[in-house]
This record gives sequence, structure tokens and C-alpha cells, in this order.
Amino acid sequence: MTIVLLVVIYVAFVGLGIPDSLFGAAWPAMYADLGLPVSLGSVVTMIISCGTIVSSLSSAAVINRFGTGRVTAASTVLTAAALLGFSLAPSLLWLCLLAVPLGLGAGAIDTALNNYVALHYRATHMNFLHCAYGVGVTVSPFIMSFALSAGTWREGYLGATICQAAIALLTIAILPLWGKVARADEERGEKDAEPRTESPLALVRRRDVRLACLVFLASVAIEGICNTWGTSYLVNARGMGAGEAAGTVTVYYVGVTLGRFLSGVLANRLSSKQLVGLGQLVTFAAVLVLLAPLPVGAASVGLFLVGFGNSPLYPNMLHLTPRLFGRELSQSVIGVQMAASYVGSLALAPLFGVVGQSLGFWLFPVALLALSLVVLGAFVALMTLKGWSPRAAAARLVRSQG
Repeated sequence: MTIVLLVVIYVAFVGLGIPDSLFGAAWPAMYADLGLPVSLGSVVTMIISCGTIVSSLSSAAVINRFGTGRVTAASTVLTAAALLGFSLAPSLLWLCLLAVPLGLGAGAIDTALNNYVALHYRATHMNFLHCAYGVGVTVSPFIMSFALSAGTWREGYLGATICQAAIALLTIAILPLWGKVARADEERGEKDAEPRTESPLALVRRRDVRLACLVFLASVAIEGICNTWGTSYLVNARGMGAGEAAGTVTVYYVGVTLGRFLSGVLANRLSSKQLVGLGQLVTFAAVLVLLAPLPVGAASVGLFLVGFGNSPLYPNMLHLTPRLFGRELSQSVIGVQMAASYVGSLALAPLFGVVGQSLGFWLFPVALLALSLVVLGAFVALMTLKGWSPRAAAARLVRSQG
């Protein structure tokens, strides 16, 4: 039963990824069709992020009351309905209104399933969970690219709606399985520790929580900028057409998916801390590729490596949360970390859109460089605070490879 439930959780995370990359791939065509300035895409993404922040901060109380299964099913239905609305939206106002349920649903799914997997499964499964998310964000640009070549962005959103609706039906169908798995765990003496809900304000007073939140904020800001503005960077700074750019940016999502798959494979040999550190070194090198005066083809390589290197951080940091902060507090801490993640999307990704429109999208790799340095610094500081030495870990890694 636990394996069947894990598979369904993976599928739900595919659904979580579908909306995240869809808007960025569609926006160059959307703003032209609706007669809007390019920077107004930031308004929609900011509203989505606000919804995810609200649902993340309230997640501990909601999940403790209704259960992970019910929250997951209801939230998936909510996101499917929002995507359908996007396909029919006649104006920016409707896009903004529909962004609210899209954000609320995504935040609830993200927080609920991440904590459940962190508590009940190994690091390998957490990485494969986010590999499933990578499948979702990889499929979306393909759907949109095909729709743009054969019709309009509305058909792309309609195709995404059909995928999300099928996933929603699956999450509803397996609701009884959650109770069966919980009862089986209790019979084996594996009952969870009683969750302790602590206010977000109390948590962020702790230095270790603040450092963890900074890691998530900057890392997700990298994702948000790539998700929302990767296509615009290729169109405005590298001279690609909208359709070609929507297809080309897919290499970033392929990098995310492969990075998390490889991280899942390596999780049996390397610790979560080592996987995060190595991944961030790859991200830093990838940004240097984007900064270098190379042919346009190098942009594809750089985007792929950014996705590949940054991808292990999110699942491995989440899997570390119960170990760093305690199992009974993990749901509350993960909720705060999720909120910090979405602040990165809410504040920094839209801010880059304004800067990009004003000064030029050539600043895309510069922004990624600054954020990658923040991630590295905050991660090392957090691990040092918790007693982990990066130098000693590197020495152990060399010995294990020898």
C-alpha cells in the first residue's frame, strides 16, 4: 500500500509542476494577444505567489485538521479549475482573479506532500518526488510550444487542464488509501510523533530557521526567474522567435528533471548535505557559461546546467528539515520554508521582470549569479551552525570515491 500511495504522490507532484512552467512559456504570446506590456506578467506571478504564501503559512493547522490526503485532493481540483479559467480568460483582470486559486492550491499540495514524504520515506524518494515535479514542468513548455505552433496559447492551457483534471480524479479515487496506510503504520509501531504547531513569527526569530529560509528564497528565485523570464531572455536578449524560445527553454526543465533523478540515485551514496553543496557548485559554473560571450547555442547549455545544478537543493533541504528541526516541528518549519520560497517568486522574479524591461534582459545571467552566491553563503552558514563541516564532508567524499 505504501508503494501505491508513493506512486500517486509522485503523480500529484507531476500535476504540481504543470502550471509552474506554463505561464512563462505562454507569456510572450499572451501579452501580445491581450495587448499588454511584457512586465505585467509579474502581476500575475506575484498574485500566484501571494496565494502560495498564505496557504503555506496556514498549512500546519489545515493539514493537522483535515489530513494530507484530503488537502492534496482538494488542492489539485482547485488548480485544475484555475487552469481551465486561464484558457478562457479574456483580460488581465481575469488572469489575476484566477491566479488566486492557482496559488492557494499549489502551496497546499507542496507543503502537505513534502512533509509527508520527509517523514515517511528515504532521501531517495524525496529526490524522485521532485524529479516527478520536473516531469511536470518539462511537459508544460512542450504542450505550450505545440499549441503555439498549431493554434494559440489558449489551447496550451486547455491541454494542461485536461492533464491536471485526470490527476485530480486520481487523488480523489485513492483517498481511502491514506487511512489504510496510517493504520498499517500504527500496527507496525511507526506512529508519527505528535505534531507541534508553532507560529511563523516565533520560528523566524530563530537564526537557523532564518538561514534555511534564505537558502530556499534565493534558490526558488533562481527557479522563478528561469521559469518566468527564461523565454523572454531568449527572445529579447538572444534574438529567438517566441515559438523557438518556448521549445528551447525546455532544456532548463530537462536539467531539473535529470538533476533530481540523478540526485535520487546518488542519495544512497552521498548525504543530502553533500548533494546540495555539489549541486550549487554546478549552478555557479552554469551561470558563468551564460555570462560568457558565447554563441546562442551556449545559452541552451547554460540553462540546462542551471536546472541540473539547482535541482537537488529543494528536495534535499526538505528531507533534512525533520533532522535539523525535529519531526514534531517539521510541518510548521516546512510551511515557513515554503512561504520563504514563494517570497522569492513573489518579490525577486517580478522585480527582475521590471528591471529586464527597463534595462534589458541581458541582465538575466547577472541576476542568477547574485542569487547563486546568496544560496551558497546561507547554506554553508546553516550547515556550520548545525555542526557540519564542508571541508570534512569534501574529504569524506574524496575517500569514498577512492
